[in-house]
Amino acid sequence: MRCRQTIIWVIILAAVLAAAPAQARRSVQDQLGRTVSVPEHPQRVIALAPSITEIIFALDRQSCLAGITRYSDYPPETAGIPRVGVYVQPDLEKILALNPDLCIAIKDGNPEQVARRLEGLNVPVYAVDPRNLDGVMQTIGEIGDLLNARKQAEALVGRMRSRIDFVRARVSEAATRPRVFFQIGISPIVSAGTDTFANEIIELAGGQNLAEGETAYPRFSREQLLSLFPDVIVITSMDRGGVFEAARAEWEKWTQIPAARNHRIHLVDSNIFDRPTPRLVEALELMARLIHPEQFEAAP
Repeated sequence: MRCRQTIIWVIILAAVLAAAPAQARRSVQDQLGRTVSVPEHPQRVIALAPSITEIIFALDRQSCLAGITRYSDYPPETAGIPRVGVYVQPDLEKILALNPDLCIAIKDGNPEQVARRLEGLNVPVYAVDPRNLDGVMQTIGEIGDLLNARKQAEALVGRMRSRIDFVRARVSEAATRPRVFFQIGISPIVSAGTDTFANEIIELAGGQNLAEGETAYPRFSREQLLSLFPDVIVITSMDRGGVFEAARAEWEKWTQIPAARNHRIHLVDSNIFDRPTPRLVEALELMARLIHPEQFEAAP
C-alpha cells in the first residue's frame, strides 16, 4: 500500500512539474522567517484562508485567484472561484489539480504538514501570521509585493491608518472608558482576552476589556459576567438565525447590570471582528460608535 501511494505521488509531482510553465523567480522571506522562492508574476494563486482571499480582492488582484477555501464568502464575487476545502484541512489533491504557482497560507489555522507536502511538490507556500492591526497592514503590504500590487497596498494601508487615527482622535476626548464584555460564544459564554484582535479593537475604541488577561479565550458563567457589571455587551458568534437575538434578550432581563439597564447590548457580524483583513478597521469604527456614541453624533 505504501509503495502504491508513493507511485501515485510521483505521478502527481511529474504532472505538476510538466504543467508548470517556466517562470522567473525571486527569493523572499515570509512572516515565519522562511525563505521562499516565488514567481515574479504569480498567475495562479491559492488563498488558503478567508482572510487572504479578502486581502487579495481588496488589492484588486482577484484575477490571479485559482482557488480559495470553503468559507471564503467575502466579497460576494468569490462565489464562482473553485474551493479547496476548509482552511484548517485543505484538500491537497484539489489544490494540485488547480496547478497553482503560489499558495498563500496563514499560520493560525493552516496545517503545517500541508505546506510541507506542497513545497515537496514544488508549489511555493508563503505564510503570514498577523497578530494585530499593524500586523494586518504589514501582511497587506507583503501580499501586495507578492502580487505586484505595491501601489494598491500602500494606498489601502494609508486609508486604514487614516481611519484608525480618526477613531483615536474622537475617543481621546471621551471622559470615561466604559467596561466592555465581548462575547464570542453563546454556550458556553466565551470572551476574548488580551492577546486578541477584539482586545486591541476595544482598547483603541476607548473601552476597557473585562476579559483582559493571559487566557486568550476565557470562559465565564452567567454569574461571573453579571458580577463584572459591564457597561456595554457586544455579542458576536458564528451561529446564525435566532441565536443572536435570544442571547441579547436573555441579557436584557438582568437590569441590575448597566448594559441591560441602559439598553447597550449589541449584536455584530463576527466576520468583520474575527478575520485579519482590512475590514478590522470597520470593526474598530463600529466598536467605537457602540462604546462612545456621544463622540460620533456629528461625525460622518
